[in-house]
Amino acid sequence: MIAQVCGTVVGLGPTSAVIEVGGIGVLTQCSPNTAANLRVGQPATLQTSLVVREDSLTLYGFGSNDERDFFELLLTATGVGPKLAQAALAVLSPDELRGAIATENLVQLVKVPGIGRKGAQRIVIELKDKVNTIGLVEQPTARTSHGGAWRDQVSQGLQGLGWSARDADAACSEVEYLVRDDPQVSVAVVMRAALQTLAK
Repeated sequence: MIAQVCGTVVGLGPTSAVIEVGGIGVLTQCSPNTAANLRVGQPATLQTSLVVREDSLTLYGFGSNDERDFFELLLTATGVGPKLAQAALAVLSPDELRGAIATENLVQLVKVPGIGRKGAQRIVIELKDKVNTIGLVEQPTARTSHGGAWRDQVSQGLQGLGWSARDADAACSEVEYLVRDDPQVSVAVVMRAALQTLAK
């Protein structure tokens, strides 16, 4: 089990990062929020979860232990695969997911693309007794965004989670005021706001 990767970021996409560890480039699949906090050439530490399938070994990277642990918990629910678990953590924080499951808030859960009412009910039934075993970990501080690159990062990240280019562009336009009001706002904050507009 690979639980953590530390090294220099040598490649970055909307939902992935390549971390150089001992001369080897390790590809990790990340949520847009996590990827937005990384910078090529800068050191990074990601908490990771290795998902083993018959035809693949895929490493998923997270900004905190709490996100990683919740990702692994979501995978134990029937019908929840890595992509859906990652989408859930992109739309809702671990605390929001924990609260939604504990209080049986299906309206909150169906905001995640790919989770319908029946899927949300199944997640609540299967995980309600387990959510409180996942501890709280302080979130890392987000690095600030640079220039207008935020729009491309947010748009590509949203499309990677399943929204159309048109929806992603519309969401970017709705949250553009955040960047105007504070040019140093982090891409992660803008991404979360964009996800919330799409979830309405």
